[in-house]
Amino acid sequence: MRLTLSEQGAADADTVWRRYAQPARWPTWAPQIRSVETEPELRAGMWGRVRPVVGPAVRFVVEAVDHEARTWSWRVQAGPVRLRLDHAVDRSGRSGAATRLTVTGPAPVVLAYAPLARRALRRLVRP
Repeated sequence: MRLTLSEQGAADADTVWRRYAQPARWPTWAPQIRSVETEPELRAGMWGRVRPVVGPAVRFVVEAVDHEARTWSWRVQAGPVRLRLDHAVDRSGRSGAATRLTVTGPAPVVLAYAPLARRALRRLVRP
């Protein structure tokens, strides 16, 4: 299944991108994430673990990053379950940002993850 979510907010696009590009900042806007074990700056080929608030750590690998276009993609895996997540940040209006997330994976997992992802995206674009 493939599901796309999007949110708009008052944070500027550069700020939103920095929140993505520095994995140590992910727990500040994604309430489902307790911590991230990886490199300090997002880059293609980077791998690591996301430690959720509930459940075991999830392994990931970043497949693509375009800092100028403000897009990135990663694959996460927990046991036999794999998801692909494609992210983008765009300017919205004069000072705000819009963010888009496309999640691809098994339908039950994508649907269960959607409310958490939507909440995180809303926090991501807040000033």
